[in-house]
Amino acid sequence: MTTSPAAPLHPHGEPSHVDNVRGVSLMALAFVLFSVCDMLAKLLTGDFHPMQIVWTRQLALLVGVVVALGIHGPGLFRSRHPAMQVLRGLLAVASAACFISAVRFVPLADAVAVTFIAPFIVTILSARLLGEYVGARRWAAVAVGFLGAMIVIRPGMGTMHPAMLLVVVAATGFALRQVLSRRLGNSDRTVTTVAYTAIVSVTTLSLPLFLFWRTPETARQWVLLGGMALAAGLGEWAVIRAFEIGQAVALAPVHYSMMIWATFWGWLVFGDLPDVWTIIGAAVIMATGLYILHGEQKRGRPSAAAKIESSR
Repeated sequence: MTTSPAAPLHPHGEPSHVDNVRGVSLMALAFVLFSVCDMLAKLLTGDFHPMQIVWTRQLALLVGVVVALGIHGPGLFRSRHPAMQVLRGLLAVASAACFISAVRFVPLADAVAVTFIAPFIVTILSARLLGEYVGARRWAAVAVGFLGAMIVIRPGMGTMHPAMLLVVVAATGFALRQVLSRRLGNSDRTVTTVAYTAIVSVTTLSLPLFLFWRTPETARQWVLLGGMALAAGLGEWAVIRAFEIGQAVALAPVHYSMMIWATFWGWLVFGDLPDVWTIIGAAVIMATGLYILHGEQKRGRPSAAAKIESSR
């Protein structure tokens, strides 16, 4: 999914030198960049297949990995769980492809609002797959967050575009990536996880690319593709840097700023504005997520919902 960054977990838990002000600033910058990336991707869906768009976007991440390889050497790929790393890369492809396919047909703000269910899916998966304790209040928050998503989607009311189901699949794949990141964060370095994700995603997308490839024909297409890749690459860097210096609980709420930027670009570029039900549903989801984060902050430890990490 391209609406959210790949915010990898710090390999040693919380950063050794905490600077939440700078961390939040970097996260805010990252989400501006990712919103630009999503907006450009939506523009490009009229000219290119979603697979080609995702492939181009992931190239920026691969360039960063090549630079990191020059710094860290082959040890960059040393992982205790290589199969899990590969699976995470495949999930990155699936979630991004589903999201970009969906935004061709639905307003950007509506799609972004639905992706906010990812932290609640993480909470459920963390309880089932990681054995983490989830109390009654967090289960209640999950239920309310799901209700908020249903307000946005409104199934059975004649307003839901089938492409919204792709957004739900993208959010689920994104959540599974977060759970894998939690497992990998205990053994592998952040840069290792990013490297595997980049290589697996680009390799996987390259195999069938000849079926979908279309060479850009105009300067506008080249500029949009290059701008999307640049925004994605800079956004990934900002997120990684933010998690190196900031606490997850402090950084996680910044994710919801995506709704502001998605609405802005939707209005400015596509002439779309979310209706009142989308706004209400997004507000319910955001309030519920912030409630979970607040409770975890009071307990002094980041929750599954706090480990927001992008799809990207």
